[in-house]
Order: sequence, then structure tokens, then C-alpha cells
Amino acid sequence: MAPDFPLRQLDLSLQFGQFPGADRHRAALPRRRVQRWISHALKTDAEITVRIVDAEEGQSLNRDYRHKDYATNVLTFDYTREPVVTADLVLCAPVVEREAREQGKTLEAHYAHLLVHATLHAQGYDHETNERDALEMETLEILLLAALGFANPY
Repeated sequence: MAPDFPLRQLDLSLQFGQFPGADRHRAALPRRRVQRWISHALKTDAEITVRIVDAEEGQSLNRDYRHKDYATNVLTFDYTREPVVTADLVLCAPVVEREAREQGKTLEAHYAHLLVHATLHAQGYDHETNERDALEMETLEILLLAALGFANPY
């Protein structure tokens, strides 16, 4: 059974950096779908920027903000949770594309998962604190993605 998150108001900014293959990522991320995926995972109204970046920008942000010197799939910068969620979600296109290929997923399905995942992070969910929190977040992701028509991402 999917969580009872009524659809919320989302002010979305969708940005794409300039990098080789960016058109593939634009095609996998039509604004209407991105809005639907994120809205589905929100418990409250939100103002969210989604930025799709190249490996260089992804690595730089991960190094500067998490002190990890590599490009990761998604970074969540959450600023407020009440009265509205405000956050920046940064996804590294080459990493997302590589992971989708390795996991046998479509690019769209992997982006949907990572956007739901990051949206949950922006609302305070965390899978790195302990096993119980990780299981809660993973279960919620599976249920939300199923309600959106996607297979279990794990």
C-alpha cells in the first residue's frame, strides 16, 4: 500500500548543465514527469531546484560540501522543512547513466528513484543514521515508486 502523501504544491526549477549527451538526460526528464515524481514524495508544499550536472561539477560539489572527492549520483541540499520544503537536488548525469546501465534500469527509472530518494532526504529522512531508518526510507521509496509505476529499485 502506497503512503498517504496527498499531492502537494511544488514550485520546481529544472536546470541542465552543458555537457556531452545532455540531450539524452533532457529527454529522460520531461518537466511534467519530474514534477509528478517529486510531488508524489512530498508531505508538504515545496520549492525545489533540480540541477543535472556533469562529473566535474558533481565532484566539485561533493568535495566542497561532503568532503568526498568523487562525483556521486545525487546530492541533496535541504534548507527548510517548514512551512515549506526548500531544497536543491543535484544529480550527476554521467554517474546516473552509468548506474542505470549497471543495474539494468532505464535512465528514466533511475532518475525517478533518485529524485524520490533525494526528496525524502529533503524532508529529513536519512538512511545513514541506523539500520531502522535505512529500512524505513528504503521501504517508503519502494512504495512510492510502485505507485508511480516503477519496479522495486533495489
